[in-house]
Amino acid sequence: MQTINEYKHPILFYFLCTLFPWTFWFAAAYLSHLPMGNGSYAILSGVLGVVGLASPMVIAFSMMYLNPKLRHDLWDRLFTFKKARPIYLFLTCFLMLGSILSAQAISLIFGYSFNQFAFSGGISFSYSLFPAWVMLLLAPVLEELAWHSYGTDCLRFRFSLFTTSMIFAVFWAFWHFPLSFIKGYYHSNLVEMGWIYSLNFVFSLIPFVLLMNWLYYKTHRNIMVAVIFHVTAGVFNESFATHPDTKVIQTLLLLFLSIALIYNDPKFFLSRKYAEESSLR
Repeated sequence: MQTINEYKHPILFYFLCTLFPWTFWFAAAYLSHLPMGNGSYAILSGVLGVVGLASPMVIAFSMMYLNPKLRHDLWDRLFTFKKARPIYLFLTCFLMLGSILSAQAISLIFGYSFNQFAFSGGISFSYSLFPAWVMLLLAPVLEELAWHSYGTDCLRFRFSLFTTSMIFAVFWAFWHFPLSFIKGYYHSNLVEMGWIYSLNFVFSLIPFVLLMNWLYYKTHRNIMVAVIFHVTAGVFNESFATHPDTKVIQTLLLLFLSIALIYNDPKFFLSRKYAEESSLR
């Protein structure tokens, strides 16, 4: 029996991973809009934000702890890159950089400024507990230690990779909802910028999840591949003075790439049965 068959509780996992973060984040949102005074409300809001972010990882690890097969599987997939082909590691590190630079180049055709290629010199959101760049790095690590330790495999055991990715993309968009109410957060800033940018964030999750899961299974369920890919998405999108409209172009580019990958290897994405050997190609 393949180890992935041991990931048996998707409903419980995703219920708890919604309940706990939402509880902490709505509390953080309430505190973030109170008069700051001596800053204690802001600090508490920041603490609740991190606790909510970390709770899916705690849930995932707790669900794996009592099963020795899952504990061994987690450790085996966490720090090794021996099974990963170099091309997939290269794409893990630089695909998102290529997508944002390509989107910026295309935007020039529509009259957007060449200044987008300049470094931004800052982060587009704030965080009350520590510098925003720390959250930019911390959030992907905490999230992927949940989503790609337990969350993705418990869906993939039951569905095709395409269906798994679609289910998770919808959940993930839903999961981020409370963050749009926390003052200063990235998602709150998107709402203030306009509905088209909020919608772009939601739709961008579809190709992003497809590509991340493609790399994850092509590297034999390597958790660090998912972590690095997620980190690069945030870092490279914050590194340049990119116009918000250009990020819509980036979403389209990633969507076209996802469609091309599915067309090129439909069995990998559409077969319901998980087979480890399929990731060798």
